[in-house]
Amino acid sequence: MTAGKQSFIKGAAILGLAAFFTKLLGAVYRIPYQNITGNEGMFVYQQVYPLYSTLLILATAGFPIAISKLVSERLAQGDTVGAKRIFRVTATLLSVTGCLFFLLLFLTAPIIATWMGSREMLTLPIRAVSFALLVVPLMSVIRGYFQGHQNMTPTASSQVAEQSVRVATILLLAWWLTSTGAGVVYAGAGAVFGAFTGAVAGLVVLLFYWGRNRRIEKQLAAEKPVAAPPKEAESPWSIFKSLMVLSIPISVGALVLPLLSLVDSFTVANLLEQAGFTTAEAIDGKGVYDRGQPLIQFASFFATALSLSIVPAVAEALIRGDERKVRDRSTLAMRLTLLMGLPAAVGLAVVAGPTNVMLYKDDAGTAALVILAFTALFSTLGMTSSGILQGVGQVRLPARNLLIGVGVKLGLNLLLIPLWDIRGAAIATVTGYAVAATLNLIALRGRLGQVFYLRRTGLAIFVATTLMVIATVGTMKGITVLTVGWESTRLAMTAVSLSGVAAGALVYGAAVLMLGAMERQELERIPKIGPKLVGLLDQYGWNRKGRSRNAG
Repeated sequence: MTAGKQSFIKGAAILGLAAFFTKLLGAVYRIPYQNITGNEGMFVYQQVYPLYSTLLILATAGFPIAISKLVSERLAQGDTVGAKRIFRVTATLLSVTGCLFFLLLFLTAPIIATWMGSREMLTLPIRAVSFALLVVPLMSVIRGYFQGHQNMTPTASSQVAEQSVRVATILLLAWWLTSTGAGVVYAGAGAVFGAFTGAVAGLVVLLFYWGRNRRIEKQLAAEKPVAAPPKEAESPWSIFKSLMVLSIPISVGALVLPLLSLVDSFTVANLLEQAGFTTAEAIDGKGVYDRGQPLIQFASFFATALSLSIVPAVAEALIRGDERKVRDRSTLAMRLTLLMGLPAAVGLAVVAGPTNVMLYKDDAGTAALVILAFTALFSTLGMTSSGILQGVGQVRLPARNLLIGVGVKLGLNLLLIPLWDIRGAAIATVTGYAVAATLNLIALRGRLGQVFYLRRTGLAIFVATTLMVIATVGTMKGITVLTVGWESTRLAMTAVSLSGVAAGALVYGAAVLMLGAMERQELERIPKIGPKLVGLLDQYGWNRKGRSRNAG
């Protein structure tokens, strides 16, 4: 129905905007946090948060989607009583699960901290983050219940509130505890405690919507024909089984990505010590290595957002049985990802030195950052290919491939860190993502045929990237000469880095259009922004080459 389709599109847009905001905050807050607490503070935070993320996914990941499906099915049958029963049972189940995980994490914190390399520095932060597990499971149930009513606004609003309060807590407590001399352990504990304050904020927002929308449930029950109630109420065990069947595959898929960070939490510092580093040096080295995560997130963020905007169209074409459109849309999504991911990776590698100083005050770990930059390419290719595979029904395959990548990452960490310190960890990360992305691409080729036509566009992309590098390096050298003698090295490197990025982006964008790496028809097929971009380019005559080429 038209109304339902509009509701779906509007709901997807609302969730998309919320995800954009939360991911953007998540990509940048670690930079001021590191500036406040230093490498040791970054070590404390990045050791603990992946552990929390993993347990959180185990406790909640697939449940909002599973609950929304079960609730929507009951509502479609007019069984509002059954929908509410599902909510009560799942709320009880997940609250108990959250309490159990809280006790597990709180009580075993000293043991886990020892495994991670520092009982003294990590026990308190692990216990601080464990409190979030008391709140988040209930929050996920309420989100799923609202989504089952096709009301995405409460979920989106709670996500924004949760992330905003979490980031504010991280920065404020880190600043206050550091400035009062409490030390990095307490600063790190205060930072990870933001997971709890953010969860409380998100829950408060959901409860506000819950109270305001109770009358809507009554209206839905009055307007829709009510099916005959079941002879017997569905048992909690039956609801539990349905919930597990739906949620476990989703949870397993979501679990794999945090495992990459968790591998580093348990191996990098310990392996550095085994290689001869002192404990302090190993902690500092892990903190320096963790600088790369926000840079990689930021470098790949816009490429991922742009490319994934086209992936839902793949599922739509598949439902209609239009295999050609499935292939065409998948090919476009992958080409967009390559067009954005390759320059993002190469560009970050080129500006890694001055950017490191700009963001983190010194150039420690620049060699590792240069290597990590190429994660931006393989992670975006992996994300887009995973979305396409899921769109064509291969739901479990991307998770399996990423799990293989995690195994490669772990094995290479054990092999390379003793040889090349954090540079070895960086190589392991890039290789793990590359393996997962390659396996996805092989699966895509088997299902859809060729999705990359590099003979037609590969040379143009390569030339455009080369021109970008030349422009970036030339600009950086010129600005470096101009900033000689500046009192602030950090300010000078800021000018060098931003000028290089701006010059490279302008040259790359112009080269892509002039060389025909992106044609008019392809630009027009990008959802929402494509037609507007074509119109803008027409005003300046930049895509004439694409028009004449298509016309011919």
